[in-house]
Amino acid sequence: MPLDQPDAVVVGAGVIGAAIALELARTGRRVVVVDKAGAAGHGSTSASSAIIRFNYSTFDGCATAWEARHLWASWPDHLWPAGRRPLAVFHRTGAVLLDSPSVEPSDTIALFDRAGVPYERWDTPTLRRRLPGIDPGRYGPPKPVDDDDFFTGPTGELGALFTPDAGFVDDPQLATQNLADAAGELGARFLFHRTVVAVDRRADRVVGVRLADGTRIAAPVVVNAAGPWSGGLNRLAGVGNDFTIGVRPLREEVHQIAVPSGYAHGPGPGPVVADLDFGTYLRGASGGHLLVGGTQPACDAPEWVDDPDEADLRPTAPRFRTQVIRAARRFPGIGVPNRPLGVAGVYDVADDWTPIYDRTDLAGYYVAMGTSGNQFKNAPLVGRYLAALIDLVEAGHDHDADPVRYRCEHTGNVVNLGAFSRRRPLRADPARTVMG
Repeated sequence: MPLDQPDAVVVGAGVIGAAIALELARTGRRVVVVDKAGAAGHGSTSASSAIIRFNYSTFDGCATAWEARHLWASWPDHLWPAGRRPLAVFHRTGAVLLDSPSVEPSDTIALFDRAGVPYERWDTPTLRRRLPGIDPGRYGPPKPVDDDDFFTGPTGELGALFTPDAGFVDDPQLATQNLADAAGELGARFLFHRTVVAVDRRADRVVGVRLADGTRIAAPVVVNAAGPWSGGLNRLAGVGNDFTIGVRPLREEVHQIAVPSGYAHGPGPGPVVADLDFGTYLRGASGGHLLVGGTQPACDAPEWVDDPDEADLRPTAPRFRTQVIRAARRFPGIGVPNRPLGVAGVYDVADDWTPIYDRTDLAGYYVAMGTSGNQFKNAPLVGRYLAALIDLVEAGHDHDADPVRYRCEHTGNVVNLGAFSRRRPLRADPARTVMG
């Protein structure tokens, strides 16, 4: 059963896939998006904390996040035509990046200066004044909460970097639906409850996909934005042998607790807090709550999964206890509830926590993978990256030999898309955390 031939098929209707669909539709392409879930944003996007921050370990990562922030800040303009639903809202709360045992503040400052990100350097007295509920002690590197050393005293005190333009998006699923609606206004079609079971190729060229219900969709371009299922889709396509960066599904949890005293000033949410010293992060949520997540410290064994469909999406008491106790060491006013409350999801994680936005050795087949955990914030710009990359490569440009460079509209920064290559060397000092 064939489907009318589109110009491009995007596999995955998470925030990355929906953003790519929108930008491809804006180039005049006829786009079909296929997803096994029931609606846009119901996969790993639904477990995102949707934090908008700029601290990355590379210039291209930092510059991408800083440009993308401008798109979130003008969300209605970015979405035009936006459809008829309510729009997600970006809350500009600022972000506090506590000094880390593994990242020198001077390295982050150098990237902020180069990218043009505004920031303030806080010493310990300023940190106490701006977040009066905080314990600014230096306790790192992170340790298991059952380790006797976890509760030893501090070895010093921390300062922080504060970026006033950071914050969070209140509803990641709604933001994804906004992108899908805008793409739909331009003619993109979304097929839900559909599973891709084959990627059709003719010689070294992709020619479409086949679905479990027998539908065949012929298309000269296929984009893999399938999140934790992206590795499986690559195997169907027969690509990946030339990748130097591996990607694996990882189960993660984000927990919800009550806001402690001294965290927020006034009725609005307090700032995002990134705490690599303890291995946690916090951000405000509706109803006087905080979301608490982990930063994958080396002392915590990663929970890799073989089949994303088999992962338990309920929060667990041990993970809840670990993350909330760490947060409570930093903010002693936090109470540790007896029952875990939060969400679990399966992330799509690259070896160095930097995504892959690239072509492949199968002509017409592109990947936007390894994105979970730290790329929600960049999704609106990632759509533009993929549209630019596809336009140039399909016209004959050799992106492998001469990486595409993207000039950012709002900040003027030039991002080398080769930084997201499938063939990039694994750095000797990769972040290896969700901070990228």
